[in-house]
Amino acid sequence: MMSPSLPSNLVHNLYQAVPTVWLFSLHWLQAGMWLLGLLLVVWAGMRMRWARLVALLVFLTMDLVMFGAFVRLTDAGLGCPDWPGCYGRLTPAQAHVQIHQAVAEEGGTQGNVSPFKAWVEMIHRYVATIIGALITVMAARALWARRKGQAVRVGLPLLLFAWIIVQGMFGAWTVTLLLKPLIVTLHLMGGIVLLLLAAWFWMRNRPDMQPLDAGAATRWLTLAALGGLLVQIFLGGWVSTNYAALACSGFPTCNGSWNPTVDWSAGFTMWRDLGRMPDGSAITLQALMAIHWAHRLFAVVVCALVLGAAGLLARFRELRRLAAWLVLALLTQIALGVSVVLLQHPLVPAVAHNGVAALMVLLLTTAAWRTSGGRRERRAAAPSAGMQPVQGPS
Repeated sequence: MMSPSLPSNLVHNLYQAVPTVWLFSLHWLQAGMWLLGLLLVVWAGMRMRWARLVALLVFLTMDLVMFGAFVRLTDAGLGCPDWPGCYGRLTPAQAHVQIHQAVAEEGGTQGNVSPFKAWVEMIHRYVATIIGALITVMAARALWARRKGQAVRVGLPLLLFAWIIVQGMFGAWTVTLLLKPLIVTLHLMGGIVLLLLAAWFWMRNRPDMQPLDAGAATRWLTLAALGGLLVQIFLGGWVSTNYAALACSGFPTCNGSWNPTVDWSAGFTMWRDLGRMPDGSAITLQALMAIHWAHRLFAVVVCALVLGAAGLLARFRELRRLAAWLVLALLTQIALGVSVVLLQHPLVPAVAHNGVAALMVLLLTTAAWRTSGGRRERRAAAPSAGMQPVQGPS
C-alpha cells in the first residue's frame, strides 16, 4: 500500500525510465556557455573581499538547502530528466518543445515534467554550480597565498572543494538513478554538511567570533546536540524522500496509537527504488509508518539535547543571545513539524521546516566554535594580504 502522499503517477513514470550512473547531456556549445558562466563567477569571486566571499558562500548554501527541499516537495526532481542540462539544453526556455512534448505524453503537468518543475530543478542546479565555483575560488586563493609564503591553512578550503565535487555527483545521481531514496537523502545530508563546513570556515575567519573556554561539559553537550540534529535531519530526509509524511495522521499519536504497528526492517531497508522493496513489491503502509514514527521519536531526544546545550550556553554572557536564538529556533521547528502533520503536509510549512533545521545547524555550529576555546588555542585567522581581492589591470 502506498503512502497517501506518494503520487501514483510519479511512481508509474519512474518505472518507464532506465536508471544510469553517468549522463552528461549538454552539447559542446551548450557546455561552453555553461563554462563561460562559471568563469564569470570565478572572476567575481577573485575580486571579492575574503570575508564577503566566505559570508556569501554560507548564505548561498543555506538558500540551496531550502531550495532543495522545495525541489523535493514539489516533485520537481525529474523536471529535467537528464543532467546537467535540460533535454540537452542549458535552460528550460531552450527546451520548451521537448518539455511540452513530455507533458503531452504524460497526460498533463501532474507528471514528472512541467515547465514549472523544469525551472525549479534547473535553478537549483544553477545555484549549486555557483557555490561550486565560489568554493573553487576559495581553494585557489588559499593555495596561492600559501605558495607566497603566508601563514594560511588550506585544509578546510580543500575539504570544501572535495566535498562539493562529491555533492555534485550525488546531485547527478539523484536524477540519473530516478530519485532513489537513499541517494536523495544523502544528497540532502551532503548539503547540510556543506553548510556546516562553510559555517565553521566562516567562524574561523571572523575576529568577532573568538572561541571561549566554556568548559568540557558545555562543549561536549553542544557537539552531542549538533550530532543528534544531523541524525534527525537524516531521518526527516528519509521521511520526505519516501513520501511518508502522511503515513501517521494526528499528533502526538500515530493514527490514534502510542504504539502503532510498524515494520522497522522494511522501513529502513536502505537500498531500493522509490516506493518499492528490493524484491519489486510495493512498500507497505507499516514500513512508511515506521519511517515517520522514528522521526517523531528521535525528535524527543534532539529536543532534550538542544535544550540542555542551550541551558549550559546561557550561563555565559557572551553566549546568552545565541542560546536564546537556539531555543526560539527549536520551538519554531516543533510548531512547524506539528503543523505539517495536522494540516496534511502544506508546502510552505514543509519548506520552512527544512529551512529552520538548516538554521539550527548554523546556530549549533556557531556554538560549537564558540565553546572550543578550552580545547585548543586559536591559530591566526585566514585573512591576510594574499586573501585580498585580485586587482584588475589599471
